[in-house]
Amino acid sequence: MNIDKALMQRSGGKCELCGSQENLTAYEVAPKDEAVVICSTCSASIEDPAQDANHWHCLSDSMWSAEPAVQAVVYRLLTKLGAQDQLDMLYLEPEVLEWAQAGLNEAASGEPTRDSNGTILEEGDTVTIIKDLPVKGAGFTAKQGTAVKNIHLCDDNTMIEGRVNGTKIFLLSKFLKKA
Repeated sequence: MNIDKALMQRSGGKCELCGSQENLTAYEVAPKDEAVVICSTCSASIEDPAQDANHWHCLSDSMWSAEPAVQAVVYRLLTKLGAQDQLDMLYLEPEVLEWAQAGLNEAASGEPTRDSNGTILEEGDTVTIIKDLPVKGAGFTAKQGTAVKNIHLCDDNTMIEGRVNGTKIFLLSKFLKKA
């Protein structure tokens, strides 16, 4: 995406995430029709920030940007990186937070939920638990080999919801196998 003059002026000719001045491009911050200026290094791992986690230390500075589009991108990146300490410090106006979360939900809903073997799970499937899992707050362990029937998919594509021992719980799909 080309950088328009107003966007380049707003960014001061620098990546709005890390401050680099090299190989700049505009990055659209869906679902709104707004963009931020990012460099090629940020662009290379913005969809999967864990592949270059050290680069994203720059977010501790850019998280204080007054620009809502930058705030939304920083929130999404910190969430994907699991940087809860920084997320706890980040204050977003309610509409900016909603925008940032909407983009995360769109990204998560684009990928199907897969079991431990990579098989796509669908609403209503039956799955088997592949290892003993302690269920926090319920006081029991979901045993290996237990069948979970009529599963429900979650917004988070790494989890499903189902009944084990008569209790409705959330299970990580990486510990399940489609029956």
